[in-house]
Amino acid sequence: MTKKEIIETGRDVLATESRAVASLSRVLGEEFVQAVNLICRAKTRVIVIGMGKSGLVGRKLAATLASCGTPAIFIHPAEAGHGDLGMILKEDIVIAISYSGETREVVGLLDFFKRIGVKLIAITGARNSRIAKYSNIVLDARVEKEAGPGNIIPTASSTAALALGDALAIAAMKKKGFSEKDFAVVHPKGQAGLKLLRVEGLMRRGPKIPCVRVTTPMKDAIEEMSEKKIGMTCVLDETGLLAGVITDGDLRRMLGRFKGNLFKKTAGDCMTPDPITIDKGDLATEALNIMEEKKITSLVIRNKEGRVDGIIHLHDLWRTEMF
Repeated sequence: MTKKEIIETGRDVLATESRAVASLSRVLGEEFVQAVNLICRAKTRVIVIGMGKSGLVGRKLAATLASCGTPAIFIHPAEAGHGDLGMILKEDIVIAISYSGETREVVGLLDFFKRIGVKLIAITGARNSRIAKYSNIVLDARVEKEAGPGNIIPTASSTAALALGDALAIAAMKKKGFSEKDFAVVHPKGQAGLKLLRVEGLMRRGPKIPCVRVTTPMKDAIEEMSEKKIGMTCVLDETGLLAGVITDGDLRRMLGRFKGNLFKKTAGDCMTPDPITIDKGDLATEALNIMEEKKITSLVIRNKEGRVDGIIHLHDLWRTEMF
């Protein structure tokens, strides 16, 4: 094949699979709604089954459901008949993926599903197949053609089933009200979890927060900064509300301004009033963006009453390997 032919082949495959996914959106209807509602009502888990390429799609669907707030596992249909059927409870929801709807290993489990009364959702391209006829809900994943030669290699059909599974998972996630905060709980590792870290989980609290009063002599304010070792201190007014901050940069500027009289000044004389702050519920990535934009190394976490909840330092973000 020439370079041009290789590129054209790749484009044809992508175009075919793109059309397959686009066609699904036109046939989504009441059965999709029923499937999402059924998944959301599941008292136990969603069981996903499938063979071959459909099995690989099924593994991905189970993983996506689980990460989006719906407990789910994949069971290999060939292993199911050798004891793994014991994993399935009548309260479970089963999603069977089979483009032909006649996959022998899946068909062999249909009587068991019917006997224990488990609800079955089929993702298939054949509405008149045995799997479809046994199912409570049938989701049409039919495609016009496969992307490979001879219309026999599972390509467009696998992509369509994968996309339909994602649509189920995300729709169920939204219906359940599964939030970014919930997502972060089940994704404590990896880049997805890092992007959803909240300031509250990283900030320094209580005695770790450098704090002085506006009336505190600068000698004592410098000692507080040295002891807490983050290059700044909060300055509180007489009622305990945040009045300003003093940073290492402020100290250098004040030393140039007051020279030998610096120690005769108070924290209130040397502070930067109305500092940049952030809320403890904000994303850690937002804190990082502010620090980079303002070229600062610490942010004060201030609550709605104006009191200091904590401090987050650039080093606290470095430890997360966020960047």
